[in-house]
Amino acid sequence: MNIVVLCGGLSNERDVSISSGTGVVRALQERGHKAVLVDLFFGYTGTYDDPCEIFDREQPPLTAAVGETVPDIAAVRSMRSEAEGIVGRNVVEICRAADFVFLALHGEEGENGKVQALLDLYGVHYTGSGYLGSAIAMNKSLTKALLQQGGVAVPRGITVKKGAAHYENVGFPCVVKPCSGGSSVGTYIVRMPEEYKAHLQKAFAYEDSVIVEEYIAGRELTVGVLDGRAMPVIEIIPKSGFYDYRNKYQAGLTEELCPAPISAADTARIQRLAERVNALLRIDAYCRVDFLMDGSGEIYCLEANTLPGMTPTSLIPQMAAAEGMDFAGLCEKIIEISEGKYR
Repeated sequence: MNIVVLCGGLSNERDVSISSGTGVVRALQERGHKAVLVDLFFGYTGTYDDPCEIFDREQPPLTAAVGETVPDIAAVRSMRSEAEGIVGRNVVEICRAADFVFLALHGEEGENGKVQALLDLYGVHYTGSGYLGSAIAMNKSLTKALLQQGGVAVPRGITVKKGAAHYENVGFPCVVKPCSGGSSVGTYIVRMPEEYKAHLQKAFAYEDSVIVEEYIAGRELTVGVLDGRAMPVIEIIPKSGFYDYRNKYQAGLTEELCPAPISAADTARIQRLAERVNALLRIDAYCRVDFLMDGSGEIYCLEANTLPGMTPTSLIPQMAAAEGMDFAGLCEKIIEISEGKYR
């Protein structure tokens, strides 16, 4: 197949996306596919008479690493001559020429449904959820409301708007995070009331709506859902602090236990909850759902990721490996399942 792996863009998870995309391209090429990496923001600046030509061209060496801090998006934006828009030159044309587009985008500009809606308008077939499930899951406030209505426990919380005359809280300690962020960017644990406003302002630097949730001490668990079926559960144990951007993507900073050392009953309970979350949020093809389990065994859903990471430290590939599926096989399986949306 001729496959475009779309990555990059302008979200705070740009570097994570490029790392995911690089791994996916390599894996698909190993399986005999003609896969090319295309940056959503920079596009393809080479020349061609027919966009199909690029699938037969030799690709430059692929290297990608995720740094300890988020990229400077303003600096990235300044590197492109065209000032407007997030979609770079020739992106749509090349995607239309492909047999399939593998979305390796992460963060708001890749997972909020806008790119999915654009590809839908042009009849482009792509991996993962459509625009509706993407938009719902990206908005943590909407996600919490739908899950509560569907009987899934979530941490008690509120949505706080930038510029309010008075900022409500849910008590302390609490967690402050952007409403539509990812990879724990802009997430802070607030332990004292006097820290609250300062941490809100830091979160508001990322967007104007912030979620404030009660802090729940417990075990962090995550499970993938592939074609509606839950995968093995992973327990996440950072060696210091919490599971923030640095601990997520720097090798060796977090211990990930797969399968999670929990009872068979708790495993089944979390897996059924993940499948329910997947259905409630209208998610297609695959996702990863994050949970906390407190000391009493109560399970709370934190969020669902519609385009989970495919980097060397990512969790979905670890779950697949526990089931005997290698990384390349997982990439092909995601394409196969995603094709089902168009039948």
